[in-house]
Amino acid sequence: MWGLLLALAAFAPAVGRGLGAPSSSVPGLAPPATTGAPNSTSALPGSRAPPPAGKNNDTSQQHVRIRIIKKKRVIIKKRKKLTSSSSLVTARPPVTLDLPQKQEPGCPPLGLESLRVSDNQFEASSSQSLGLGPHRGRLNIQSGLEDGDLYDGAWCAEEQDAEPWLQVDARHPIRFSGIVTQGRNSIWRYDWVTSYKVQFSNDSRTWWGSRNRSSGMDAVFPANSDPETPVLNLLPEPQVARFIRLLPQTWLQGGAPCLRAEILACPVSDPSGLFPEMPAPASSNLLDFRHHNYKAMRKLMKDVNEQCPNITRVYSIGKSYQGLKLYVMEMSDNPGEHELGEPEVRYVAGMHGNEALGRELLLLLMQFLCHEFLRGDPRVTRLLTETRIHLLPSMNPDGYETAFRRGSELVGWAEGRWTQQGIDLNHNFADLNTPLWEAEDDGLIPDTVPNHHLPLPTYYTLPNATVAPETRAVIEWMERIPFVLSANLHGGMNDFSYLHTNCFEITVELSCDKFPHETELPQEWENNKEALLTYLEQVRMGIAGVVRDKDTELGIADAVIAVDGLNHDVTTAWGGDYWRLLTPGDYMVTASAEGYHSVTRSCRVTFEEGPVPCNFHLTKTPKQRLRELLAAGAKVPPDLRRRLERLRGQKD
Repeated sequence: MWGLLLALAAFAPAVGRGLGAPSSSVPGLAPPATTGAPNSTSALPGSRAPPPAGKNNDTSQQHVRIRIIKKKRVIIKKRKKLTSSSSLVTARPPVTLDLPQKQEPGCPPLGLESLRVSDNQFEASSSQSLGLGPHRGRLNIQSGLEDGDLYDGAWCAEEQDAEPWLQVDARHPIRFSGIVTQGRNSIWRYDWVTSYKVQFSNDSRTWWGSRNRSSGMDAVFPANSDPETPVLNLLPEPQVARFIRLLPQTWLQGGAPCLRAEILACPVSDPSGLFPEMPAPASSNLLDFRHHNYKAMRKLMKDVNEQCPNITRVYSIGKSYQGLKLYVMEMSDNPGEHELGEPEVRYVAGMHGNEALGRELLLLLMQFLCHEFLRGDPRVTRLLTETRIHLLPSMNPDGYETAFRRGSELVGWAEGRWTQQGIDLNHNFADLNTPLWEAEDDGLIPDTVPNHHLPLPTYYTLPNATVAPETRAVIEWMERIPFVLSANLHGGMNDFSYLHTNCFEITVELSCDKFPHETELPQEWENNKEALLTYLEQVRMGIAGVVRDKDTELGIADAVIAVDGLNHDVTTAWGGDYWRLLTPGDYMVTASAEGYHSVTRSCRVTFEEGPVPCNFHLTKTPKQRLRELLAAGAKVPPDLRRRLERLRGQKD
């Protein structure tokens, strides 16, 4: 369950680099890449496809115009950051581009990256290994730390493959309009394709190629100059077909023909009825299914607040490095107020700016809760009357703005991930695990070192500490509100949250596509809606109550709630109320506070919905009563005097 491409017109400036390169058979315009495939002319309709690579015994006799530049083979044990691609592949000579007269409207991705295209829809001329098979030729797919395993970072043809190709079966006729490519993701090697051709087929046997409009020759598309930057090429003319085949023509010297790709395609009607139409992603909820930059996000949150003013409040917890506010939508029947006994829950998204799905899911969630509350939906009504919900859709708004400008298919794996300072918020929270583990090993927990509310390390509080303003804002927010339950729609502050505050937090990995096309948002919402609601309801699981002073009936703040057998305590909020998430069972629970006698009682958690009440009344110790009386200038009552005398006698 937990699981944008902008209109192509928006990408028009990129088209000039990606269309209509002349065929390598034209004298003087041979592609200058250092390694290349034989010049395979695209088959015309009615002709046979070229035989698979490795099966043509006459390959060595073909005459091919390829410029060879001898360079040192680039295989390193630890890959260094590229400063310039010119040292690895020669520059392409300027060419006159043949732009299509009419741009195809924004076709969405076919679904290679999002896994809507299954593994068995891929085919290739050859593969170096199973881990470099055609099914790994998906845009932004990542490799493991070890090359050669089952999860490598691209499709790679065999080095002896004279005519490599990667093929995708759309399973029904579709209008292909463009291709986005990357090189191989690897920390050990450099491999990428620098140019390729494209062919189409309706039966995988008869193929025709994409051609330049003016010359009528095979279009050779310039591809990549580094492993990670996505490169978009729009077709000179969109093509309706079932199969598409990418044929690498040149690739990095010393490397192999390796690529990752996404195919842009629009559905077409099939009057013959031979192919069932693919259902378009849809949702039964009338929500704003599009990507929102900072300005649009702020307007949407304002609109929700105006539609549901009695259950919503928009507030800011701080600012990003560039000064963008970190807006939170609060949803409750009494917004702006912590009600005694009502648990606080939060969702955080956008820790990595280019992971846009979590951001949009939270914007959709706040719209949904508002609409359903106005409709009188009993589930949502109960949720908002018994819980105080906080939604932070964008923890890293600076990074998101960078990613948004690039668009869903061109942002890549890393662009926009970090803050404007270059900080990865995923790793910016203080390490509290190490001191806790060391204290456990030394037998210091819980008598000397507490097992909860661990303080920030000294180094972390220094003025010159590398702590992003976004991180500081979230920490202060966590300390200010007594959160009980939280989920980060990809991030990594769950350990910090649990050890520094009462809040139990999980990290939710969403989708295989960080920045899905907006046409996929309705389906992503349907995939995750129920899980988002159900997780909020889990805050009712366990025990809850109030710790009070037996004499005054006032709540005791910062009282410690300890459960036998669980090495993690929680504390009460300023009104004395607490919540302890527990699975069904019988528990011995102890409440203690400075200046009070501890009290232990049995609490049974059942399978019934709702937290089990488990309240405590604590009695002040004689010393505490004496301190309070002396501070108030009051007389010491006889019963307290006798108890103090007995305590002195016990010490003697």
